[in-house]
Amino acid sequence: MSTNDYYTEDLGDIMQCQTERREVATILNYWNDRGLPETFNSTGAKFAFNRNSGNVFLVNEDYQCAMMNGDKLESFYSTPYNGLEGFISDLLYDNEPEGIHTEDAEYILQMAEDEGVELPEVWQVFADNLEG
Repeated sequence: MSTNDYYTEDLGDIMQCQTERREVATILNYWNDRGLPETFNSTGAKFAFNRNSGNVFLVNEDYQCAMMNGDKLESFYSTPYNGLEGFISDLLYDNEPEGIHTEDAEYILQMAEDEGVELPEVWQVFADNLEG
C-alpha cells in the first residue's frame, strides 16, 4: 500500500464518512472554543486522514500534528530517530529514557518542557543527569 492509499488531505475524501465528518467538526469546535495546542503552529494547517488508523487530525506546513485525545485537542508527536508516536503523556509513560535512543529521549523531554508537563520520576532523573 502506498502512502497515497492510506493518507489523504483531500477534504472530499475525509468527509465521505459520518465518523470522519464528526471528528472534523469536533476538532473545529475545539479550535474555535479553546484554541490550538500551544506547541502547534497554525500556518498551513489542514485536515488529514490516515485510513489505516482511522485518525483525523490537523497537520501544518512543518508536519506538526494535532489530534483529539479524549475531549482535548493535543499535539501528537513522532520522535526523530525511531519514530515513536503518541501524545506527550503516552510517550512519557509508555517509554523509559534508558530504553530508547538518546535523540528520541531528548526530543520527548523538549516536547514535555514545551507543553509544561510534569515529568514522571524516571524522566526527571534522566533530565537531571543531562543537566548535571
